Amino acid sequence: MSTQVHATIDESTVRQISEELGEPEWLLETRLDALDALDDLDMPSVIQTPGRKWTNLEDLDYESLVDPLDAAEEKELVDAEGVEVLPWSEAVDELDDLLEERFGSVVDPQSNYLTALSTALFSTGTVVHVPEGVEAEDVKVRTEMNSQSLFNYTLVVTEKSSSVTLLERQSTGDADVEGDRYYSGVVEIAAGENSNVQYGSLQNVDEETYNFTHKRGDADTYATVDWIEGNVGSRLTKSSVETELNGDGSETQIVGAFFGHEDQHFDLDARVWHRAEHTTADLVTRGVIDDVARSVYEGVQDVGSGAWDTNSYQRENTLMLSDESEADASPKLIINNHDTEASHSATVGQVDQEELFYMTSRGVDEEDATNMLVEGFFVPVLDEVAVDELREDLEDLVAQRLRE
Repeated sequence: MSTQVHATIDESTVRQISEELGEPEWLLETRLDALDALDDLDMPSVIQTPGRKWTNLEDLDYESLVDPLDAAEEKELVDAEGVEVLPWSEAVDELDDLLEERFGSVVDPQSNYLTALSTALFSTGTVVHVPEGVEAEDVKVRTEMNSQSLFNYTLVVTEKSSSVTLLERQSTGDADVEGDRYYSGVVEIAAGENSNVQYGSLQNVDEETYNFTHKRGDADTYATVDWIEGNVGSRLTKSSVETELNGDGSETQIVGAFFGHEDQHFDLDARVWHRAEHTTADLVTRGVIDDVARSVYEGVQDVGSGAWDTNSYQRENTLMLSDESEADASPKLIINNHDTEASHSATVGQVDQEELFYMTSRGVDEEDATNMLVEGFFVPVLDEVAVDELREDLEDLVAQRLRE
């Protein structure tokens, strides 16, 4: 590893964070193990072609970006009847047994350098626990970063035959912070037997912020984990949204939407592992880039040898509004079981000139016509968003971006 933050981060820093949160010894040891592993871990994987990395994470100056002892935020939590929605500092007292069982069980704390860094340094978080048989809607978590860096952790656990709809937002506030910022978010979802999780995320941090997020779900027998991922803000985003279908009859859907302009860079991964029988996955992503923005997409459907009767589908579409913008997509199918129905596709292109000509020839201004086509381009993915509030917010942000 050429990138280090050890000049500003050491064992005493980690111990101070853990002590201020009142954490048990087992969690402190997990943090310290992650810190010790940094020297031996690589950055998150990125697509490479001969002579080129599509996203370069090693060049970021993490030492200047990361100041975990000066973390500041505003966090708003909205719970639902029968559901425990607790800030991390309270969860370590009230849900200690649950945390010890579930923390790090879905996202390996040492899966890569940035995940280990997040594990060692997170100072804020939320735990959502849905007891057996409880059905909950409109659980909300809003995190506003008011410091140079913030490390956030979210754990969602649903017990047997329960369900929850959770909307999480990330933004930056008006705090007087000079220079670049760094936001890191790790999300673990453990969906119990016959439970249902709909997790929506809307990232709209300012465009001086580097954003790293790693979201991963584990679906038990007949469980469903659905993700909605909206990315509009940040200077550079490296995001992974993943589901392991470990139970028979489990399902997942990963819906993504992004809109980049100026010199924004989005590197987005959507991955699913079919481990059990009769599992279903649907990966749908649409994005627009303008100016000199860049997008990188990798989608992976991995069907294991024991995953009989698998259905797995993937489609990704990127619309470029500028000749200087750049988009790459790499969908992958890994199939080790012949009893599988699967497909994958990806397209990258510009606004259809025939459609644009048709609209302008009937009196529509070219800019208005382009905006209408862009809004129409997002419709197929927005139609997949089951959370009304998130869909409406995404529509508003797209319209706002088009007016800029």
